[in-house]
Amino acid sequence: MLRLIAIGLATLAIIGSGGSRSNRFTVGADAPRDIRALIEAAHGAPAALCALAARAVGNGWGGWADAPATPLGRAGEVPARLSRWDQVSAEDEKFLLDSLAAPDACVRELSVRLLGRERSDQVTDGLICRLSSADSALRAVAAFGLGLMEPKRAVDGLLRTVRDASTGARANSAWALGRIGDGRAVAPTTSALMDRSPLVREAAAGALGRLDSTSAVPALIKVLRQDDTPSVRRTAAWALGQLEARDAGEALATALRGDKDPTVREMSAWALGNSDGSGGSSALLAATKGDDEASVREMAVWAVAQRGEESAAEWIGQVLVADKDIRVRATAAWALGQLGGRNAPKGLTDALNDAEEDVRLKAAWALGQIGDESAVPALRAALAREQSPEVRRAEVRALIHSGEKAERLTELLQSKDPQVREAAIRGIAGHSGMDPWPWPQPRPRPFP
Repeated sequence: MLRLIAIGLATLAIIGSGGSRSNRFTVGADAPRDIRALIEAAHGAPAALCALAARAVGNGWGGWADAPATPLGRAGEVPARLSRWDQVSAEDEKFLLDSLAAPDACVRELSVRLLGRERSDQVTDGLICRLSSADSALRAVAAFGLGLMEPKRAVDGLLRTVRDASTGARANSAWALGRIGDGRAVAPTTSALMDRSPLVREAAAGALGRLDSTSAVPALIKVLRQDDTPSVRRTAAWALGQLEARDAGEALATALRGDKDPTVREMSAWALGNSDGSGGSSALLAATKGDDEASVREMAVWAVAQRGEESAAEWIGQVLVADKDIRVRATAAWALGQLGGRNAPKGLTDALNDAEEDVRLKAAWALGQIGDESAVPALRAALAREQSPEVRRAEVRALIHSGEKAERLTELLQSKDPQVREAAIRGIAGHSGMDPWPWPQPRPRPFP
């Protein structure tokens, strides 16, 4: 408990809870005291506790969230990202650079994250110099820090360490090169797809997804088809989606149909939805109903909508009615609104009776997007029994966009719900282009 209090207070003393100016890194005489209080408290801390402190310090980013080989390993991944604080002193920077060589993993973890928030020449030069250290752990953590900082002049050093004898240094260097985005990294990271370590292969695939080079597509397709490690295949699928690789449709569809790992199938569906290349439609439709994993079915539904395949509306309407998973049904309703069209499939009007509020909300929103006059009776009946204010408002909007008669809208002026009354007034006034509230979205797309 004393350890928890010490490291927690030391972290808060440095970064605060909200990034306000009064809670930022202390500058001047008090700065070394605060930084060293944190590092001192970090010595010997359990990995889980240090991971909490690392999250507070931050220096991660959304999506491909963290370096492959952090000092804490997986315990320190996906930290929260906080606003950058004021410049710290040169003395502080030197102290933290020296702390990178400490044998304690928690000290190294926090030191590199703190350094990664700086942009000074001393920090950049110090990390580049440490890429040549005889200590493999120090080379790996230096690559981690350079990836956080993204200095262009670190590319030459990272191009050397991407071929390092240390797995951690190779993986982190590939990751850092992807973050920096220099075209010189394409060839060596493509070669790293054949590395003996899955960690390096995964990092290389992720880097290629950010380097925006179509020359890597054939190698990524080969990885997707042949690699033994699911996380590597998943990242290759993500990279192909990021690159919007037109030639990858067949390979992604094959992975969606038959890969044994559901995360690979899910990412393959995402990649197909993120690309306008040909192929994959039949695999996506089959997955919306046939995959055993709800996450894969949901992603396939999302991808069908993302590709704008309006001819699939009836099929997605069937998914909306039949699927047992709430998220799949909700995303199916959203997808039908995205697809638009002139006619609402029966499954969409049936979804107004769904037991789940979120599904009813998205179904009403979708009907408003489509504006099918034949849906008006179902919308009237749904509005009469609906208890949720948000769903009622969406149903009123759908009625307006579906051509509900003015006298019917006048009746809604007696509603006790002010939002319903406001929506009815707008409809009577002819404001059919009212704000398309609500604007539901499916859950966030996965990233490696």
